[in-house]
Amino acid sequence: MRKARLTMILALAAVVFSACAVFGKGKDFKPFDQAALQQVTPGTTTAADVTRLFGPPVKIVKLSNGNAYMYERSTEKLTGLWLVVVTFANWDTQHDRVVFFLNGQDIVTHVGSSFTAEAASYGMPF
Repeated sequence: MRKARLTMILALAAVVFSACAVFGKGKDFKPFDQAALQQVTPGTTTAADVTRLFGPPVKIVKLSNGNAYMYERSTEKLTGLWLVVVTFANWDTQHDRVVFFLNGQDIVTHVGSSFTAEAASYGMPF
C-alpha cells in the first residue's frame, strides 16, 4: 500500500513538473537592396521604376494627391515555456519598411524607411 502511494506521488510529481521549452524563428525577410534604394531620387523616379527595383508593393495606399507604395519585411522570434498548468511565452516581431510617396503623375515625392527587423530578440515575458 505504501509503495503504491509513493509510486503515485512520484508519477503525479513527474506530470506536474514536466515542461517543454520552445524557441522559434519566422522570417519573411529578404533585405532591401541598399543600391536600389540609392537609385530612387524624389522628383525623377517613377512608380514604374520603383516597381522594377523592388517588385510589387505589399500595399498601395490611396492618398488625396497620389499613392503610397509600401514594402515590408519582418522577422519573428518566439520563446515559450509550457508547464502543465501555466505557459510563459514571448513573441517579438520587428519589421523593415520602405514607403514611397507618389504624386498624381506617379513621380516619387518622398521616401520613408525603417530598418529594425534584425532587432527581433528571444526572451521570456517576466
